[in-house]
Amino acid sequence: MKKYFGTDGVRGLSNTHPMTADFALKLGMSAAIVLGNVSNKTNRVIIGKDTRLSCYMLENVLTAGLTSMGKDVLLLGPMPTPAVAMLTRSMRADLGIMISASHNPYYDNGIKLFDKFGYKLSDEDELKIEDLIDKNIFSDELVKPDKIGKVERLKESYGRYIQFVKNMFPNKSLHNLKIVIDCANGAGYKVAPTILYELGATVIALGFEPNGTNINDACGSTHINYLKSKVLETGADLGLALDGDADRIIMVDEKGNILDGDKILAIIATSMKNEGRLKNNKVATTVMANMGFEKYMNSQGIEVVRTAVGDRYVCEALVKHDINLGGEQSGHIIISDYNTTGDGLVAGLEVISFMLDKNQPASKVFSLYTDYPQILKNITYSKKNPLEDTFIANFIKSKQEEYMGKVRILARKSGTENLIRIMVEGESHDLIANILDDILKHINKIVD
Repeated sequence: MKKYFGTDGVRGLSNTHPMTADFALKLGMSAAIVLGNVSNKTNRVIIGKDTRLSCYMLENVLTAGLTSMGKDVLLLGPMPTPAVAMLTRSMRADLGIMISASHNPYYDNGIKLFDKFGYKLSDEDELKIEDLIDKNIFSDELVKPDKIGKVERLKESYGRYIQFVKNMFPNKSLHNLKIVIDCANGAGYKVAPTILYELGATVIALGFEPNGTNINDACGSTHINYLKSKVLETGADLGLALDGDADRIIMVDEKGNILDGDKILAIIATSMKNEGRLKNNKVATTVMANMGFEKYMNSQGIEVVRTAVGDRYVCEALVKHDINLGGEQSGHIIISDYNTTGDGLVAGLEVISFMLDKNQPASKVFSLYTDYPQILKNITYSKKNPLEDTFIANFIKSKQEEYMGKVRILARKSGTENLIRIMVEGESHDLIANILDDILKHINKIVD
């Protein structure tokens, strides 16, 4: 059982355990030891970050820990998470590190680790790192003075990523499009507007003035109304909203209708299948994806493989089932032909490419299917998880069987809190509301 690593690295309140300088130092040293055992090692580590104030502190102490173990460190500065994954591979580094808490407010932060192939670390490697952190024995691993690692700021990192993204769309011109891009005052604030501009679009940039504390503050993919209002105000063709580390995207059409990760994934899957690019005619997504999405995919001859919540599980499904496209409702879209992690801007450009091929406005392209009504409810408990109660488990199972094919019920425990999350989805809002009410009545009888 892991103590520090969650589904997306280590995360928490800045300057509070585990997001402290002391912990980050040990994490850097431990990661250097564990990843130092890889074959063909280069002793090179790449570190990127988003724009939150605490990134400076964590960047410095991670660098100190890594160099003390003999690792050379290349600092990228503020860069999207997918850029870190890409550069880790292309520059043959042993390890890539992204300092970011994604869509969380500025006062949180996190540390994500990528192996030399650009994938998030395996559970086995994360457990090894945790074990070393807890043992706190590093003196025998410290290198001699002449072997201490060097540190360099990689000035051309922006250009490398910009060209990487542009090369994916060599025959596309956006010169007839007016696009609003909300960068969330985060890691994509420089590269995202530049890429759209260099591809020919008229660009209206939002959230591109980070100050250390305004990342995700009433902007970005979790605050879509900011983008929506600007698209309508300027008469733009569409809008793109990134999150703090630019690995996810939510979009709006010219009428202000919102396109979530399910719809984005459906459009890209349809496009890739039509062009013969979709491996095995399958797409991976999580258990949270809407039933409307799955039924639409099936109508297009595309099989849906569902995973646990978390983009790392989607990545695992891509490898296991030989799939090259997956994503989450939250806007993480992974196209493994391009990269090993979600890339918000690349996903957005895939949708735009489909629009251009169809020669249709965004509102027409976005209206592939209608979502099924979905109700989410969080229930707090103090001691025993209600889902471990046999009666509750059997009751939920019986409801699922009673409405098989018409209703989907998802009940799971939070990985970080004493919460259970209940999601009921179906063709009728009244029906799912009644089912959820029945479930809650039974759960409330036993909740502490």
